[in-house]
Amino acid sequence: MGENENEETDQTPSEATSEKSPLHGSVLHRAINDAGKFSLLDSVFKNIIWKVYRLPTANGRWLCVREQMAESTLSFHIPKQLIELFIQEDTRRLQDLEELGELSSHWDTLRKNVTLHYQQMINSYQEVLAELNKFSGSSFKSSCCRREKKLEFVPVNLHLQRMQIQNNSAKTDGVYDVVTIGAPAAHIRGFRNGGLRRQLYRFEGEKRNSAYQYIYYSPEDTTKAKEVITNIYRLHPRILSNTDLLLAAARHRSSDSLKDSLKTLSEITEQFVHTFEDQLVRSALLALHKARPSYVNKKCSTLVNNLEGTEDQSENSERRSSKDSIPHHAEYDEEDWDRVWVNVGKSLNCIIAMVDRLLEQNDCRPECEPNSSPADQSPSSACDNWYEGLYPLAVTLKDCVNEVISRAKKAMVFVLLQDCGSNIPQALALHQRRDIVFSQALAGLVCGFVIKLHTCLHDPGFLLQLHTVGLLVQFEGLLSTYSEEIGMLEDMSVAITDLQKVSFKVVEAHLEESANADLSPLVTGIRDFYTVEVQLPSKLFEVLPQVIKDGKLLRVHPVFFNIGINEQQTLAERFGDISLQEIINQENLNLLHKYYKSFQEKLSTDCLPRLQTQIDLKELFQSLSENIQARKRKNVEILKITASICRRLNGIRFTSCKSAKDRTSMSVTLEQCVILQEEHSLHPDYFVRALDCMRREGCRIENAQKNIKCRKYAFNSIQLMAFPKYYRPPDGTYGKAAT
Repeated sequence: MGENENEETDQTPSEATSEKSPLHGSVLHRAINDAGKFSLLDSVFKNIIWKVYRLPTANGRWLCVREQMAESTLSFHIPKQLIELFIQEDTRRLQDLEELGELSSHWDTLRKNVTLHYQQMINSYQEVLAELNKFSGSSFKSSCCRREKKLEFVPVNLHLQRMQIQNNSAKTDGVYDVVTIGAPAAHIRGFRNGGLRRQLYRFEGEKRNSAYQYIYYSPEDTTKAKEVITNIYRLHPRILSNTDLLLAAARHRSSDSLKDSLKTLSEITEQFVHTFEDQLVRSALLALHKARPSYVNKKCSTLVNNLEGTEDQSENSERRSSKDSIPHHAEYDEEDWDRVWVNVGKSLNCIIAMVDRLLEQNDCRPECEPNSSPADQSPSSACDNWYEGLYPLAVTLKDCVNEVISRAKKAMVFVLLQDCGSNIPQALALHQRRDIVFSQALAGLVCGFVIKLHTCLHDPGFLLQLHTVGLLVQFEGLLSTYSEEIGMLEDMSVAITDLQKVSFKVVEAHLEESANADLSPLVTGIRDFYTVEVQLPSKLFEVLPQVIKDGKLLRVHPVFFNIGINEQQTLAERFGDISLQEIINQENLNLLHKYYKSFQEKLSTDCLPRLQTQIDLKELFQSLSENIQARKRKNVEILKITASICRRLNGIRFTSCKSAKDRTSMSVTLEQCVILQEEHSLHPDYFVRALDCMRREGCRIENAQKNIKCRKYAFNSIQLMAFPKYYRPPDGTYGKAAT
């Protein structure tokens, strides 16, 4: 047809009989920056490729379909931020280990060894960051660079794939986004011993077996220790600053400011107190006490005394401890921690009582003024009374908070020290591997969140869902459960699970209208507790609900379903083991059910998008459950159903294979055609022809060209015999090529 975007598309197929077939000559290709549509996303997406199709519908009209593919600058931007945070956190960890104080020889040796390996890891991360800062060129990492050391934190072939449909009135009738990304995996570190899922399981077993040498803490305990440390660093400065604001309000005798400061201080202090409620803190304090040299010396002395039966020596041993600042086990009072911890709340209550009394006196003051002497009415005297009344209480609160932090922080650092106890090199190797795959996954997640937020910014239902139950994030995997790819699958499953610990926060970007400023997201926090701040210009920020503008953290709920489709999966199904895939799919079905249940309890379906095919979500969940239980070979129906559920629940879609180039291309083009048929009445006779056209002339063949400099998918005819029917590319589009 060859018509451009501005041409009318109201013609029916019967009126166009003299023209070419609607699939020939209907592709327009431009590699441009679309300032009109993507001006707000210029900081995130680059090098946009367009393909436009004109397709007939079952009701005799035409569809104008615009396919877009864009690189994301976040491919490099997010990993660089994360590596900087890794370095900062690990450097602070070294300082915390040093501040543990004197330890017995056994624990001190462990500390020295851990410190040495952490220094090596920090040096390694600094080298990688230096290389990434030197990197210039495209905004994506090609599939050929999977094993490059300097790029191991960068996701493979990250792109946004968008399909936009226009109806006969040239209005947008639907926008569908999929983020395509190579499976988050540590390719350069190999898969001889499997991926993260298997290696972490084995390592936990080794830790349990070595509990006679070290103290075993579960992964949940380790996470809790990190959470406590995070809250200390987050809440401590806020308590100090708000205490100072309270005193400033008292000095200026400002009732309103005093009330506001007290309210904020009370909320933050309550959070602080609740942080230390866990039994882990108490047990870790006792464990750290036993690791002190004084405890070991006392224990040895007691054994000697028991053997010799000399009471005098025992008494002398008891007296010797009087000069030791750390109490011996016999003197250790487990309730002492409770008293120290509770004192924070008591100090706050004293401040609250004093403020209430001052405000009450202030309210009564007008009644007393006629009988007051001039000296009593002195403004400076009144101000001093407020300030002098609160100052000693504020100092006491700060002292109590500092005492709690001094004890609890050391105890939690001691817990984290045990995490490396059984095998330090292996522990830190797993540490690095997890950092690598998480970095890749987070880059993709932030890319998806940004595009979803911008697309649905004016959808009140989506925004309500976002801050009420969080955002569904659905990953589709096409990895086989055979050879190296089973290791990639194990890496990917852990990386996606770790995304549960990520929160988003939308902030206002204070920019001038003409400023060409960077609106890239900002990552803050430590491992297991990252927050991504997404900036919006003031005009867009104003349309958000107040609860989001006030800084509420927005949670994401990642789920991952995998179905291997290639010839290696055939081998796994016939001669190998596919249990990992079955376990992953069942686990994530439960997570998906949990999210939907939460949605049903808190929201109505009015929040959800209106689609042409009114399929009940309960029916889709039932069908998904049945398909997972059926254990059918290469059951790609699971992928179709999960994608449909994700779209109906306002989620973000991700599709992955090893390189996000070949199998991923087959999947996203199939999904696009399924959407066109089910939601936009694509003529059934043109389904396969549209599918072949998109694979032959569309954005995904351009993706192959970008990655391997060849416009072919890396399949051969023998391999394709094992592929499901609709995952096979048309003749002439595949052949021998790099993967």
